[in-house]
Amino acid sequence: MRSEEDVATETFEASDPVALFKSWLKEAEATEPNDANAMSVATVDNSGLPNVRVLLLKDVDVDGFVFYTNLKSAKGTELEASHRGALCFHWKSLRRQVRVRGDIELVSNKEADAYFATRPRGSQLGAWASHQSTEMESRDSLIEAVMELDKKYEGQDVPRPDHWSGFRLSPLSIEFWINREFRLHDRRMFQRKTPVDQWLTERLYP
Repeated sequence: MRSEEDVATETFEASDPVALFKSWLKEAEATEPNDANAMSVATVDNSGLPNVRVLLLKDVDVDGFVFYTNLKSAKGTELEASHRGALCFHWKSLRRQVRVRGDIELVSNKEADAYFATRPRGSQLGAWASHQSTEMESRDSLIEAVMELDKKYEGQDVPRPDHWSGFRLSPLSIEFWINREFRLHDRRMFQRKTPVDQWLTERLYP
């Protein structure tokens, strides 16, 4: 087990924040009770009022952080309108946090199809049945819709709905946070002006 000092040194000397994030996520997968890939996703509506909710990260690489949703949901419409968003990961078991902000774009249809095919059948049917973020008559109506769809696609693969896809957040800033005694936390910020620029780093007061 690495000491807190070792972790701090790794954080402050890292030149690639995405690689550092992936190493932290891997550690969290071994220590968190469940859903180490859970993250808060923040958006803004057309009046400027923020929205935040918890989703699951499905992929991360040099191009960005990927998650999936109903494009007609509140988050979907807000992300397509602003093309910007923010993520926050909190791993209580490790006393660490990562904040990410950046530009948003849709993943390709090929990428969305490939991921949708890996989802449990019930989740695939739910993507069709749920009119996410709109008023629901009753839970029974949702269950009935799922059952009808199950019959419709009996013996077949469930296709991906056109209104369901993924977003990729291309990070412009990534902040790493480590809990310390007396609220004297360690914070390291990586920033760049565009996704093709080099990362600049700085240490922040807690």
